[in-house]
Amino acid sequence: MTTIMPQSELTRKAIFWICEMQEGDTDKSLDALIEDAAIRFNMGPRDVEFLQRFYRDKKD
Repeated sequence: MTTIMPQSELTRKAIFWICEMQEGDTDKSLDALIEDAAIRFNMGPRDVEFLQRFYRDKKD
Protein backbone atom coordinates (compact mmCIF):
# COMPACT_ATOMS: atom_id res chain seq x y z
CA MET A 1 0.00 0.00 0.00
CA THR A 2 1.37 3.40 -0.97
CA THR A 3 1.08 6.39 1.34
CA ILE A 4 0.63 9.77 -0.28
CA MET A 5 2.58 12.56 1.42
CA PRO A 6 2.35 16.29 0.86
CA GLN A 7 5.28 17.74 -1.09
CA SER A 8 6.46 19.75 1.91
CA GLU A 9 6.81 16.50 3.86
CA LEU A 10 8.87 14.96 1.05
CA THR A 11 11.11 18.02 0.95
CA ARG A 12 11.62 17.87 4.71
CA LYS A 13 12.50 14.18 4.51
CA ALA A 14 14.90 14.86 1.63
CA ILE A 15 16.71 17.58 3.63
CA PHE A 16 16.97 15.25 6.62
CA TRP A 17 18.31 12.45 4.40
CA ILE A 18 20.88 14.73 2.75
CA CYS A 19 22.07 15.93 6.18
CA GLU A 20 22.45 12.33 7.35
CA MET A 21 24.41 11.45 4.24
CA GLN A 22 26.71 14.46 4.68
CA GLU A 23 27.45 13.43 8.26
CA GLY A 24 28.23 9.89 7.17
CA ASP A 25 31.28 8.69 5.33
CA THR A 26 30.18 9.63 1.83
CA ASP A 27 32.40 11.02 -0.90
CA LYS A 28 29.46 12.32 -2.91
CA SER A 29 29.15 16.00 -3.72
CA LEU A 30 26.16 17.99 -2.55
CA ASP A 31 24.81 18.09 -6.13
CA ALA A 32 24.99 14.29 -6.32
CA LEU A 33 23.21 13.96 -2.97
CA ILE A 34 20.45 16.31 -4.12
CA GLU A 35 20.06 14.29 -7.31
CA ASP A 36 19.89 11.05 -5.29
CA ALA A 37 17.32 12.59 -2.94
CA ALA A 38 15.20 13.69 -5.90
CA ILE A 39 15.09 10.11 -7.14
CA ARG A 40 14.65 8.55 -3.70
CA PHE A 41 11.76 10.85 -2.73
CA ASN A 42 10.23 11.18 -6.22
CA MET A 43 10.65 14.95 -6.30
CA GLY A 44 9.84 17.22 -9.20
CA PRO A 45 12.04 19.90 -10.77
CA ARG A 46 10.66 22.66 -8.52
CA ASP A 47 11.51 20.66 -5.42
CA VAL A 48 15.05 20.05 -6.69
CA GLU A 49 15.46 23.76 -7.38
CA PHE A 50 14.27 24.47 -3.84
CA LEU A 51 16.87 22.08 -2.40
CA GLN A 52 19.61 23.68 -4.48
CA ARG A 53 18.60 27.17 -3.29
CA PHE A 54 18.25 25.96 0.29
CA TYR A 55 21.79 24.61 0.40
CA ARG A 56 23.25 27.51 -1.61
CA ASP A 57 21.71 30.02 0.81
CA LYS A 58 22.83 27.92 3.77
CA LYS A 59 26.47 28.23 2.63
CA ASP A 60 26.34 32.03 2.41
